[in-house]
Amino acid sequence: MKLVLDGDINVYYIQTLCMIFFPGEKFGAAAQNQPGAPELRLKLTKRAKGYNAKATAKFGGNKVVCSRALDFSPYYTEEKTAKMVCGAAVVSAWGELLGYRPSWGMLTGVRPSKVATDLLRHGISKTRTKRILTSEYFVIPKKAALATDVALCEQKMIGNPDPRDCSMYISIPFCPTRCSYCSFVSYTSKKLLSLIPDYLAKLLVDLRAEFALIRKLGLRLKTIYIGGGTPTILSAEQLRVLLDCIAGETDISALEEFTLEAGRADTITAEKLAVAKEYGVTRTCVNPQSLCDEVLANVGRCHTVEEFFRAYDIARNSGIPTINTDLIVGLPGDNFKIFSKTFDQILALRPENITVHTFCIKKAADILRQDSHVYSVRGGDAGKCVDYSQLKTQQEGYKPYYMYRQKNTVGNYENVGFALEGKECAYNVYMMEEVHSIFAVGAGAVSKLVNYQPQEGGAPLIQRLFYPKYPYEYLRDESTQEKCDQIETFYREQGLLK
Repeated sequence: MKLVLDGDINVYYIQTLCMIFFPGEKFGAAAQNQPGAPELRLKLTKRAKGYNAKATAKFGGNKVVCSRALDFSPYYTEEKTAKMVCGAAVVSAWGELLGYRPSWGMLTGVRPSKVATDLLRHGISKTRTKRILTSEYFVIPKKAALATDVALCEQKMIGNPDPRDCSMYISIPFCPTRCSYCSFVSYTSKKLLSLIPDYLAKLLVDLRAEFALIRKLGLRLKTIYIGGGTPTILSAEQLRVLLDCIAGETDISALEEFTLEAGRADTITAEKLAVAKEYGVTRTCVNPQSLCDEVLANVGRCHTVEEFFRAYDIARNSGIPTINTDLIVGLPGDNFKIFSKTFDQILALRPENITVHTFCIKKAADILRQDSHVYSVRGGDAGKCVDYSQLKTQQEGYKPYYMYRQKNTVGNYENVGFALEGKECAYNVYMMEEVHSIFAVGAGAVSKLVNYQPQEGGAPLIQRLFYPKYPYEYLRDESTQEKCDQIETFYREQGLLK
């Protein structure tokens, strides 16, 4: 795509907006001279009371010009005002040219409920918040209502965070096979799976160091999340070793929540989940993605629908109180008939949590090498499937409690977590809303140190610490003590310790 920008404009934001209408579109020098490529010209002008923006969109021999103006207000910084007026002009121009209105309007970030949260914190009512989302951000009404409902639920869960609160993420980046849509750091070859014993040994050393730091700093651990990959790729004995280490380093009974993300049905056994229950795990995930064998085969998901039901029964009979199931809307070969049947079957199981993701294409996903045209701006049946999931969960007593979005999703739709009353996943909200630090250990793990300060009207102050991405690099890594020192420095410099 050819972009010509005039003024102090956030280039990345404009590129992201354009990708809503042209998924997978390229920018840069090579794209500038590509014959027949879309073209956008945008001019931003500052005036005494606000900003003006003029967008000229060209594609397929057609051209549309849209001008927008926005005055300064007490709710937005000058930078935010400029960004919003540019967004309004660009979305209006491409929308008119292509005859397409994105469900989320000009919102492009990971957290669409953040705008609703900020407005509610300014004392704006729920009704007016939804009106602002529709009128100023071009969000369609049902998405504005969803964002506002999620924001209210998150605020209730977060309450007044204590600076000493924290959570922990433990990475098990191995899977029995790799799904074609996957972009996570997860490893499946026999050679890489042979690293698991050494990986686990190092993981335990690093865990003990970070747990010791949590105790030293007087922090309060609220949740633990063991994720992947597929953590139940560990044998029952390996899982016992990991959980025994955790139990020896912290008071499991004091945790608000302890999640073991089992995930793949073909790795779940009664013995493994009995070990998890024995060590105080309170939440697990059994993720079918679809209940259609043909769809599962299309994306390289090497388990059957029958195996999922077997694994779900094991999880339910384990005594672990909260079960989550993940589904994906818009998978290749899926349609509304298949998805609605899948969703009805999941609802009949009555899991405490249901997470509905929209199919997202990442650059690292194998499926792009199989089908470079897998992106879809309108999403086919995806919108109908998303609407169905949100209507049916409401009818069955579930409520949306957290939400996030990713780039290059089918139809530009969202990912939403639904929960029965009192069964929300606290870790998901704490992690997404950045209300306290998340200590992370393992390959690809990213610790997020947080000074949460909304009472001053500011955004959280965040520092990230990265472990090496790949397991074989992690095995050679010696940065844990350095990370612990950086964490301690952050807490002392931010004045977060009593």
